[in-house]
Amino acid sequence: MATSSVLALLVAQPAFAQDQAATPADSAAAKAGTAEPKSERANGEIIVTATKVATNVQDVPIAITAVTAKALEDRQVNTFADLGSIVPNATFQKEGAIYGAGVSVTIRGIGLVDTQFSQEPAVAYYIDDIYYPFLFGSNFDLLDLDHVEVLRGPQGTLFGRNAISGAVNMVSRKPSFDDLSAYVDMKAGSRNRTDVRAGVNLPISDTMAIGVSMVAKRQRGYMKILDFSCQMYKNGTPELAGTYPFASSKTSYAGGVQKPKNCVIDHAGGEDVRAARATLRWEPANNIELNITGDYSYANNEGAADKVTDINMQLTAGHLRGLDSLGAPYGDYTGVIVNSGPGVNRNLITLFDLYSVPGTPFRFDQRFLTDDIYSTYETNCDRLPSGYKISGNTYYNGSIYRGGNCWGRRVPVENWGLNGKLRVGITSDIEALAIFGMRRIHTQFGANYDGTPLVDAYIYHEDDMKYWTGEFRLTGQHGWVDWTAGLFYYDGTATERGQPQNTAAGTQQFHDVFYYPNAKAAYLNVTLRPYELFSFAEGLSLNGGLRRSTDKKLVDYTAQFDATPAGQIQFVPSSSSTYFTLPIKNTRWDWKLGADYKITDDIMIYGSAATGYRLPGFNTRIFQAGQIEQQFPTALISYELGFKADFFDRRVRLNGDAFWMAYSMRNGSFGGREPRYDPSSTALVIKPGLETLIPDGPIGTAWEGQFTNCRPYNAATDGPPNGSTVGIECIGRSWNYPVKGGDPIRGVELEATVEPIDRLIANFSLGYTDRGSTTGRPLTFPDWTLSGGVQYRFDIPAIAGSLTPRLDWFWTGKIAYSSNYPEFDTPARSLFNGRLTYENDKDQYEIAAGVTNLLNKKYFIQRTIFTRLALSVDLAQPGEPRSWYVSFSKRF
Repeated sequence: MATSSVLALLVAQPAFAQDQAATPADSAAAKAGTAEPKSERANGEIIVTATKVATNVQDVPIAITAVTAKALEDRQVNTFADLGSIVPNATFQKEGAIYGAGVSVTIRGIGLVDTQFSQEPAVAYYIDDIYYPFLFGSNFDLLDLDHVEVLRGPQGTLFGRNAISGAVNMVSRKPSFDDLSAYVDMKAGSRNRTDVRAGVNLPISDTMAIGVSMVAKRQRGYMKILDFSCQMYKNGTPELAGTYPFASSKTSYAGGVQKPKNCVIDHAGGEDVRAARATLRWEPANNIELNITGDYSYANNEGAADKVTDINMQLTAGHLRGLDSLGAPYGDYTGVIVNSGPGVNRNLITLFDLYSVPGTPFRFDQRFLTDDIYSTYETNCDRLPSGYKISGNTYYNGSIYRGGNCWGRRVPVENWGLNGKLRVGITSDIEALAIFGMRRIHTQFGANYDGTPLVDAYIYHEDDMKYWTGEFRLTGQHGWVDWTAGLFYYDGTATERGQPQNTAAGTQQFHDVFYYPNAKAAYLNVTLRPYELFSFAEGLSLNGGLRRSTDKKLVDYTAQFDATPAGQIQFVPSSSSTYFTLPIKNTRWDWKLGADYKITDDIMIYGSAATGYRLPGFNTRIFQAGQIEQQFPTALISYELGFKADFFDRRVRLNGDAFWMAYSMRNGSFGGREPRYDPSSTALVIKPGLETLIPDGPIGTAWEGQFTNCRPYNAATDGPPNGSTVGIECIGRSWNYPVKGGDPIRGVELEATVEPIDRLIANFSLGYTDRGSTTGRPLTFPDWTLSGGVQYRFDIPAIAGSLTPRLDWFWTGKIAYSSNYPEFDTPARSLFNGRLTYENDKDQYEIAAGVTNLLNKKYFIQRTIFTRLALSVDLAQPGEPRSWYVSFSKRF
């Protein structure tokens, strides 16, 4: 099932992976060079499609990691997000709850986190040659996966969609004409995990076959959602619960009811997925092949496991802070507590005050920080009904369009698609390939992100995406020259209905975004082998590519802020509402030049230079009107030198490369603060407060002092408030600016496979990326990534099969999440996985037991630092704790 989600390849629990035998027609076509690229195995090698000609991975002069589904299963790469752990200089990670269902991918320090349509991914995703354009819905499962290819560096001259930092190509197994077979794969494990996979290959004739597969899997999340009041009573601090009610009678301490065993009311981080895929393969002649595939999947997963790690208690509860070493108001708490003053939010004070008792104020403070990284009080629901009014609160002002936001803790995603591929061998040397794909995705999610059962801010999105892609490709092989020429077309429509609630800012926004992307491209790639003509050039190949791209996207954006008076039914938008259309387009040439040299049959060196580009985006996550602005495009040139080598009769394989990427332009972002405007006013009136606006900007750039920032008001030096720059209230925002040139990105990558004796195999990978510091400390990506694994197969006749123990190690270096505050860095971490597999070759079944995060390491996958943007909390997503499973797989 290539279920649409690129990501979801989900590598995730790949299906019971067996090598598919090639038919005689397949083999003949491959020898003639006319076969559609596929993943036959020869002497244990992986045949990849990266150059659009079926090629041994060791003969491809590209930095590429190719892994079979069986190898992924053995290494317990159970989700698409886990794939980054074995790919040098790559991170694949599940998005946080506020971004919905998606997986973000970064390669060589360039990627994308935001799932919104406003941003262009830096990595292009393909499933069986079908382009997948969105991060939304990108964490589904992929059935019948044969292998996955991760290409690093710009790939615009070989793939339909331009890719500035890399491409992920997932290849499914084709139905076989001569193999009536079936398989079933079942797993059970931690947290009520149950997985069932099944498939059948049905030959209809010598030229037609059908493959059908399905998956159903479910697992409870590893993040506990706690009843806040229950937990306060359980902790022996009932006074901290104030008058906040218990979630239910099952977790209540009230009325003499028996004390509950625990305070858990739900979980986060779990999954519930159903998917099916069917493929028809027809080959009426050796030179004609048609594949038609349809797939459907439905996921109703729990929201991501987000954890609040810190609270800005000056903002939320009036705990006054001093200045830090940078002169910002984020220093130590002074011990002074007030209900108003610099940076204190009255909306949060009055909201939480609803549950105060005399002498013990109920506040948004450290009582909502649990001791366990796997627990939270977040309910993702505003328990106050629409139209609720709180005196002195500018959010709960009686408008029926405020309050009552509650969409549950699930993230449903429906995903279905249809694609077809027609291959025609025009001559013995030239092949034509026509590809068509269409897909429809619908998802919705609501997420609160303050770690409390009340609502500081709440995000709701409902997204509908539909698109189709078409590609026509000609491939030729003529002895001394190989060439590929292609035309690519992509057209889509995406709509988003959002309802961001910002209690602290006093705003309720309703936005509608209509997004119309369109891309056209023509590309040509040529490989020359001069040694076919001149003997002195023995072992030398030259390659080059050219691409012409026309990309555009029209954005129709409406953001209406609620200004409806209390008691009125008719919606009244604020005059500060935003309406705009934004056409973004670009026409561009990209190119690639390279050469490789075979020193021996087993050793190759190569070098290349290539350009890459991606369209600019814009910011849709705004806190008030006027914060929407278009970002700047990114363009670069990438240089790469590498080698691929096999030694000792292929018992030792080493692949390595060094790269250097120079920007010609990129988008810089400066995080600061600007005056907050009164959302209840019909004009943009600055709210009075105790801050002062000052010039600011990224230090060491031409934009230093070009933006603004706020600091605490000082009457002695600032003078009396003037209502515009002195004595005002501020709110966080970011500014964008173009960065030309600057520090390059550079690094090295190494992959090794060693088989010193039969049946003993070890793997190793290393990646290092230096992104420079033109725009401050590089964020969200580690400098170093390493992984290693070892396994040995014991053939034991007494048990009619073999036992294979395997141990894997994954190391990720330190990651920074704030340019100026290293205390928010996540430290380097090591994780270990273990697996024991029994294989019975005679009866074709397999039994395995595995453990992930063997040492139960507690760590965070990613972090979001909001407090330094004058917001309430910092978020982090904890990694999954130690988990186990047992599996049974059977082929028929």
